[in-house]
Amino acid sequence: MRILHSHEFPVAERSPRIAKLLETIAEKELRQAVERISVPRHFVTEPEQNRATANWLSGVFESLNYHVERQGQHANILALPKNAPDEVILVGAHYDSVPMCPGADDNGSAVAAMLSCAAASGLWRPELPIIFAAFNREEEALLGSRDFVSSYLSQASFKVQSAHILEMVGYASSEPHSQRVPTGLPIKLNDKGDFLGLLANAKSRTKMDFVLSHARAYLPDLPVIGLGVQLDLEKLFPVLARSDHVPFWAAEIPAVMWTDTSEFRNENYHRHTDTPDTLNYSFLQRVTQLLTASVIHEAAQLSGRHSAGP
Repeated sequence: MRILHSHEFPVAERSPRIAKLLETIAEKELRQAVERISVPRHFVTEPEQNRATANWLSGVFESLNYHVERQGQHANILALPKNAPDEVILVGAHYDSVPMCPGADDNGSAVAAMLSCAAASGLWRPELPIIFAAFNREEEALLGSRDFVSSYLSQASFKVQSAHILEMVGYASSEPHSQRVPTGLPIKLNDKGDFLGLLANAKSRTKMDFVLSHARAYLPDLPVIGLGVQLDLEKLFPVLARSDHVPFWAAEIPAVMWTDTSEFRNENYHRHTDTPDTLNYSFLQRVTQLLTASVIHEAAQLSGRHSAGP
């Protein structure tokens, strides 16, 4: 198990055109998306709000000119390019919340980042081989993502080359002692909760390194810390297996989880105080910009282009 810092990585190729595109990702739109989704929306306890959220997501993706599908019994919302690529990059985030919780950070922040990434990717090149997956019922043993991987992907006409799973990406603090080490992990962290955390297993380590290099290229002032887990050690630490990356790992699909470290930074985790006013939208903007730059470069490589353009 090894901690990796973005500032230790070589600087990836930087496209001025992508850098310009990242300027379209605005705090205002991210805040509006978080405010829109931040109502209790548990699949069982608040079914009407859960369905309303699914309908809203479908409408947003349709307005961005994606082909939208409602997948499976748990109502995952999928946004796919209108062409039919053989391999894709997946960006995923769950849209449900725990009962009686607005879920602004968990997981409204991640949904807002995913929607802004989808909008920017469409502006860049609509046929990019990227799909966006809003999973339901993550809070119930990952039911939505498990069904997607086991039922949908096994029959899909495309292969997921890698997945980027967003799990709480909007809370940050530069105050001392605002960050704690996740339970049981034999690692050391800075005690300031101002960094983005990435998690990868052995199969997804190169994907995480790719993101770390692009962090240096596009957002050198954003601290990004990666945790690389080797030798299936994730099976020994339950804290590493609590989000929608887990079904992808089980299927041996490279997946990287993006996170603000959840309750180890955000004291509002799974509480009624997880509200939009508690988030750091400058941090969320920078995370979204890094996500967008990374997946566009990765998708360009997947499409047979060695560069995303000058």
